[in-house]
Amino acid sequence: MSKHYVLAAGGTGGHMVPAAALATELTKRGHHVALVSDERGVRFPGLFDGVQTHVLPAGRFAGGPLGYAKALREMWRGRAMARELYRTFRPAAVIGFGGYPAMPALLAAFAEKIPTAVHEQNAVLGRVNRLVARRVDAIATSYETTERLPERLMPKVHLVGNPVREAVLALRAQPYPLLEEDGIFRVLVTGGSQGASVLSQVVPDGLAMLPPNFRRRLQVTHQARIEDIDAARAQYAEHQIAAELATYLPDLPEQLAWAHLVIARAGASTIAELTAAGRPAILVPLPSATDDHQTVNAREMTNAGGARTIPQKIFTAVELAKQMQKLGLDPQALENAAGRAKSVGRPYAVGDLADLVESLDAPAARLPVVASRQKAAFA
Repeated sequence: MSKHYVLAAGGTGGHMVPAAALATELTKRGHHVALVSDERGVRFPGLFDGVQTHVLPAGRFAGGPLGYAKALREMWRGRAMARELYRTFRPAAVIGFGGYPAMPALLAAFAEKIPTAVHEQNAVLGRVNRLVARRVDAIATSYETTERLPERLMPKVHLVGNPVREAVLALRAQPYPLLEEDGIFRVLVTGGSQGASVLSQVVPDGLAMLPPNFRRRLQVTHQARIEDIDAARAQYAEHQIAAELATYLPDLPEQLAWAHLVIARAGASTIAELTAAGRPAILVPLPSATDDHQTVNAREMTNAGGARTIPQKIFTAVELAKQMQKLGLDPQALENAAGRAKSVGRPYAVGDLADLVESLDAPAARLPVVASRQKAAFA
């Protein structure tokens, strides 16, 4: 039976990408989907083509008493607008993906007694999801262990993973790219949707410290912030390292397909894509991330042997060169690391999440397939 669902997500890539993946899956199953977000979220290119979108006001709780008062007013206004939307769209369930723009949609769902769920992409339960966790009907998580998630809420927790784009998931069936001892060694450097200045500052000099025979084999694709790209390009040229730089990589799945090693932040979507595709990585968690969640995100992949994590405070050219040599000088070790990265991927995330969503308005129904799918993914 065709149903209506509302997906509510904050305007960053980490929230929007899994929401878009779920929207695509639900649409394939014959359902109708509406997106609630902020101005940033509805402008993501290509993610929600053909999906009904709504921008609702949602304050951010910051700036002292006056800021909190303003945020509450905006949140309440957004809640009223969401309730009006629900009276015409009549959703079977509302699913939040975190970020303050998700809050009005969930508050309105509570008021209208509409079934709800939240999806947590990170290994630490985010602020908005913490605020609503007690009231939602289900909590979908991406990691075996999620910090800041109260034990009393575990009965409604479902481990599904973090959905990734179909183009990335397709890489899982492909072999790790052939790496010959004297062949081209492809490195992908990405700081996520916003880039990362520290990667642009450190990576070119770090690669320059590699042994000459290794350095000559490098072929680098580097996503950089617009304010950093010229300086980084000049550094690569000075070190005579073959590198292509861009502020945005529209063909990221294709770049990931060819990469032998990825140097990246440890955002939830990045980790999900690396483990789905099976690509070894050097991870540099963003130290200012809320609750230091990127460090926690990196833990599972690193413990499995699929990545090496370098805290930003010790992320220097010397340290990067040292870790690169440990990973890159032995093709077999690198391929083994790729397999270990893949071993913690959850390729059925979007299907399992869609199953959970479809069960929300039938409380007696649970997820008989999730456990078997996850076991198969780890087999």
